[in-house]
Amino acid sequence: MRYAHHTGLLARGPWLPLLLALGALAATVTPALAGPPRDPRPGPGPVPAFTPGGPATTSGDLTAAGAEIYEGHAFDTCDAPSAAAMRDWLDSPYRAVGVYIGGRGRACSAQPNLTPDWVADVDSMGWRLLPLYVGSQAPCVRDDDKSRVPIDATRPRQQGAAEAADAIAAAESLGLAPGSPIYLDMEDYDQRDGACADTTLAFVQAFSRHLTDRGWIPGFYSSATSGIAHLEDARVSGAADLPDVLWYARWRTAPTLVDEPVLDPGAWQPHRRIHQYEGDVTETHGGRSMRVDRNVVHAPVAVLHNDHQVNP
Repeated sequence: MRYAHHTGLLARGPWLPLLLALGALAATVTPALAGPPRDPRPGPGPVPAFTPGGPATTSGDLTAAGAEIYEGHAFDTCDAPSAAAMRDWLDSPYRAVGVYIGGRGRACSAQPNLTPDWVADVDSMGWRLLPLYVGSQAPCVRDDDKSRVPIDATRPRQQGAAEAADAIAAAESLGLAPGSPIYLDMEDYDQRDGACADTTLAFVQAFSRHLTDRGWIPGFYSSATSGIAHLEDARVSGAADLPDVLWYARWRTAPTLVDEPVLDPGAWQPHRRIHQYEGDVTETHGGRSMRVDRNVVHAPVAVLHNDHQVNP
């Protein structure tokens, strides 16, 4: 969507029919194996010095880290819809929603509906949440609006860790618990610019490491041909502290979690992928219209402090 997602993508080859009907993929959730939830912290707190971690792990069962796994369709939209709208959209094939919980690059910053009560309400309806954080952006970001919040090239790791602490505070203020993912939204950028790519990767690594160290699951959203391709190259090169989950935008293609050309089929598996396959479209369900992006998901969703068990 223009407010958050500028993918710069073109469809590959002939347009493919949507082989996966939206209503055909039932939503399922894998129970968490998390221990007792921690108490929310009042603020981000101090940020420790960053030291590189071990080799990146982009495979394995994330439920061991307390993850709840959703498999099905999801939508995201700039402002979290009202609880009434979410109730109306129970008539849709979606059972998960992307919500923008914070970050200095977030377009819809007011978020009047996004409160702890809203989170509890939509969770009780059966919705699963995909928390997105739009922080500092690559210095070579292609979106003019996002260029106003660049990563500081003189201290990308310190800034990445600080923004991860802010993301955790934002998530906890909504009632989310460790074991939840936080998806860092990094808009389309020129990963062929070496200095910019190095700065961006350092920021992402520090952001991911800070989340992991505190029991959260680091995710990463970007366009397939920029940020996702960049992280795949980093994985192949043996880079440490990469995100656990990738959310890739490749529009006007069939919804697939296995055929993304820039990713090795065995990387970021299992249940570590989200594909945003269409954007900026209007849909009507339950008599209510919304402009959304469409996603197919097999990935972690938010865990609530007061509900570490899966709702039916």
